[in-house]
Amino acid sequence: MQVLMRRSIAAALVLVLSLSLTPTRASESPSPPQYGFTMERARIPMRDGVTLAVTLYTPKGAPHGTRFPVLLNYLPYRKDDDEAQEQYGLFSYFARRGFVGAAVDIRGFGESGGVPPDREYSAEEQADGEQVIAWLARQPWSNGKVGMFGISWGGFNSIQMAMRNPPALKAIVAVAATERLFNEDVHYIDGIFHVDEFELTMDLGQGRSGAPDYSLAENVIGPRMNSKPWSLTYLEHQRDGAFWHSPERPLSSIHVPCFLIGGLHDGYRDSIPRMLEEVSAPVKAWIGPWNHAWPDDSDYGPLYGWREQAVRWFDYWLKGRDTGVLADPKLTIYLQHWYPPGPQDQTIPGVWRAENGWPPQDTWHERLYLQPDHALRAKAQASGRDRLRYVPSAGAEDGIFWWGDLHPDMRPFDAYSLVYDTRPLAHDTAIIGFPHLSLRAAASAPLADWVARLEDVAPDGRVTLVTGAALNGAQRHSMADPRSLAPGGSYTFSFDLHLASYVFPRGHRIRLALSNAMWPTLWPTPYPMITTVELGGKQPSWIELPRVPLQGRAPPPSLLSPPTPVASPPEITGGGFDWPGSYRVVRDENGHARVLWQGGYHIHYPWGGFTDAEKLTYSIDDAHPADASDIGEITNVQRVGDHTLIWRGHLSVRSDAHNFHYEYTRTLLRDGKPVIVRTWKKTIARDHQ
Repeated sequence: MQVLMRRSIAAALVLVLSLSLTPTRASESPSPPQYGFTMERARIPMRDGVTLAVTLYTPKGAPHGTRFPVLLNYLPYRKDDDEAQEQYGLFSYFARRGFVGAAVDIRGFGESGGVPPDREYSAEEQADGEQVIAWLARQPWSNGKVGMFGISWGGFNSIQMAMRNPPALKAIVAVAATERLFNEDVHYIDGIFHVDEFELTMDLGQGRSGAPDYSLAENVIGPRMNSKPWSLTYLEHQRDGAFWHSPERPLSSIHVPCFLIGGLHDGYRDSIPRMLEEVSAPVKAWIGPWNHAWPDDSDYGPLYGWREQAVRWFDYWLKGRDTGVLADPKLTIYLQHWYPPGPQDQTIPGVWRAENGWPPQDTWHERLYLQPDHALRAKAQASGRDRLRYVPSAGAEDGIFWWGDLHPDMRPFDAYSLVYDTRPLAHDTAIIGFPHLSLRAAASAPLADWVARLEDVAPDGRVTLVTGAALNGAQRHSMADPRSLAPGGSYTFSFDLHLASYVFPRGHRIRLALSNAMWPTLWPTPYPMITTVELGGKQPSWIELPRVPLQGRAPPPSLLSPPTPVASPPEITGGGFDWPGSYRVVRDENGHARVLWQGGYHIHYPWGGFTDAEKLTYSIDDAHPADASDIGEITNVQRVGDHTLIWRGHLSVRSDAHNFHYEYTRTLLRDGKPVIVRTWKKTIARDHQ
């Protein structure tokens, strides 16, 4: 019996040894570029009889009857002219690798039929999207599996469609996007009213007909020119609630695998940690040092190719090829090291880290207390109180319109702020996550905003913005149910700053800067006031940093490859909006300030040329903050054969202590003669803004 047992044990050991020596099956390489491709325009019917325009990029050279998965990009940004270069570069890459590309104009835009929806990311847009996905899945060249991808709007609606879980949608790639429409989109940044060139572009874009015909037929151009400008709709909804959540579902409703790509200098970066925590479907995330751009086309580097990783992702979920994506780190994030302030293009030093999820492994929280001597220390000390006079134009010299991009030196902004600094650091200090601020404060007015900035102060005095955030004081408990402050009353304002990944170097200082304005990014509150910050005592003010070890696990080098050239249609030249454009601040000795911004681009098509020119003028009087204004002008010149079409938009938003005064005019001219002129005017009560 003992002999048999010894023989059984020996056999088991041999089996275990043989299994351990058997090489694991290697993952497959991503689909290679083995096809040509064709481009074909088609129409997708909706249930109400409207048809949406699609350009199909179909692989060419496969055996007859081959069926391919489909990749959908679904936008209002006009696939046949404004987005033609980018769409060609994206879809030619994927088509050569065995995917049918589908570029679709949403209802009422470009060549699609119907009237523009009443807002962006509407329920109507999403209902159409479900029909588009079903149509793509049942075409004879389709294998029945659809992926969705896109940047910004295309990322937003990829996430929103994943919330709906249409049967044929098998995976998404969402870049520079968020699911929160009130406080993380560009209309109410951190819950505070905001207006910039996006409103100019979209309000006028609603009125344009599709390329290359640019029809002026009344049944085509009339409904577009007469569609209510979205900026007016957003100003009518100044608090969170049903309007902002109507097309939205919880992240937990997503059962579609998600590959998320975000930038540490993009305004939409906060969604990725939430999705890592709340989405039950497989999630893979990649967060780099980029702004609102693809990882191979950011203003800030290092740059990396993302399309090969997207092919690996879609190969797995749409073709059934084991490319090893499930073995990848769940999160690959760039830990930035110090970089000089300034919006100039640059490569940001740092290292990549691989994490198994969120929060990063071994995260701990370090609390620093604000001190009466304007220091930040690990312990609360004597109580005190700092006073700050509200300067509505504070932040004008920042030159950036949101919590994205690289900001200039913060010293001009800090001059209008309360600042609190650590001693020079004895060691490099790394953070990854959301710094959290608890501020005990009061204001002499019923409305006050708090703007917090986490900054790096170099030994030579330069100040680099690491991250920041704002809180509308009336929304301290709820963005959906704002309540005015009791003047002079003390409140605890508790909020996260936006996602940061950064190493403060030894010898530098960590700074917290506090102001009550960030103009013109945030519309100013209407009353002159003094605010106070309480220090020490029973309810001290503090900031908590999400600390991580300096050393972390490195991701596989194969995940990070150099960018590859992007194909461009030879018949289209020019393009490329010159972001961030021209920005100039004009102040006078009486406390008046203006910000003057201009931008635009030119592009040439086979059928003619297109020129976009935009400008914004923001005005504020520090002594009378209620009387703020923004005047916007945009002109689109489209040359078609022997004719010239000009679309113009004029936007005026002004405020007083109680109301916003809105006016918008959309004009279309043909060869200098007016075709349609439409104006909207409305006075809207300020709702705790």
